[in-house]
Amino acid sequence: MAQIELLLPKMGESVAEATVTSWLKEEGDFVELEEGILEIATDKVDSEVPSDYEGTLVKKLFKEGEVVKIGTPFAIIEIQGEIEKENKSESTPSAYEEPDSLEEPPKLTSSLSSIAVEKSIQKESGKFYSPLVRSIAKKESITYEELEKISGTGREGRITKNDILSYVENKNSGTSFDLGKKPSEQNQSKPATSYSGASDLIEMDRMRKLISEHMVESKKTAPHVTSVIEIDVTNLVKWRNKVKDEFQKKEGYKLTFTPIFVEAVAKAIKDFPMVNVSVEGDKIRVKKDANIGMAVALPSGNLIVPVVKGANHLNLIGTAESVNNLTLKARNNNLSPDDVQDGTFTITNIGTFGNIIGTPIINQPEVAILATGVIQKKPAVIETSEGDFIGIRHMMFMSMSYDHRVVDGMLGGSFLRKVGDYLENFDINRQIW
Repeated sequence: MAQIELLLPKMGESVAEATVTSWLKEEGDFVELEEGILEIATDKVDSEVPSDYEGTLVKKLFKEGEVVKIGTPFAIIEIQGEIEKENKSESTPSAYEEPDSLEEPPKLTSSLSSIAVEKSIQKESGKFYSPLVRSIAKKESITYEELEKISGTGREGRITKNDILSYVENKNSGTSFDLGKKPSEQNQSKPATSYSGASDLIEMDRMRKLISEHMVESKKTAPHVTSVIEIDVTNLVKWRNKVKDEFQKKEGYKLTFTPIFVEAVAKAIKDFPMVNVSVEGDKIRVKKDANIGMAVALPSGNLIVPVVKGANHLNLIGTAESVNNLTLKARNNNLSPDDVQDGTFTITNIGTFGNIIGTPIINQPEVAILATGVIQKKPAVIETSEGDFIGIRHMMFMSMSYDHRVVDGMLGGSFLRKVGDYLENFDINRQIW
């Protein structure tokens, strides 16, 4: 027998610590290789930490709610036999570190047998499957379609080991099993608890609490001013309609408007660098890179802001690839802490929800945030050398909130107008390959 300390792995260059949100195993429980042992949180990202060894959890070194520094032992596990001492952190890359190069994600098939074990499965439903669950599913020939229908009893509806084993047992025995219910609900039904005849009192989840605190603090910190413009994006819409099918065929994913918005903002930041700043006391830090955050709606209903790093150095395909990868990771709860840090400017696409204008709250410590409204066909005045006439155009409102401590009306309004100009003057004959 040998006892080994499990160390909290690295989770990004700028992340030094994490909070233990929940233990997935108790002392005395057997832990399989790569099985989740606890869940941690840093800022807005929740992560599941898998075990590097197979054995029995002897001792938990931290309680839920306590903060653990990166590289610190968080648990002791007892394994069979002896192991050679080695610096595992140097020889094996952390599951939270980004690879040197991005590989194309595997195509999903109806069976797990052809998929290598990865940290997560990128499904549009946003469900997370731990390595152990995937291993059992592969062994028992459980299809993706079956996994999608199993209601998990784990945190945020995740499928646990017991959930899938219960499903396998019922499936093999021929017992009727309602995939729409959790195993604990198969033989019983509990009505929702109501505290009055007209309302229910529910607890905010951890992310909603963080968002709430972050928004209130932003309003306390920065005097918000919002400017609004309406722009004609007819050429942009026509260009996207013209190239979107070929783009998806060549690149393997859809071309949305988001990377085009990111590109326009990055260009405007080059023209007005004092929007790409943060406030430090009575000093202003001017950022060299345009790291553009984009608000993404999660299946839970919350929002998270992954960051396109160095958007001012990317071409349109590079920007689109980064946007697509980050969106998939966000919706599959697979973002690393580094993916949501170091933003310098944020875009929120409220048009996704059919909204035309918004007054967004600044994502501190940034000093500006842009909201893009829904694109609508509207009658508009078209000016020509032969006179003005009315035509049907694709129109969109853009609104930008900015920190009036350092961004005054002239700078904020000029920057917003410049972003609008880049989108309005989009080249309908632009080549992207």
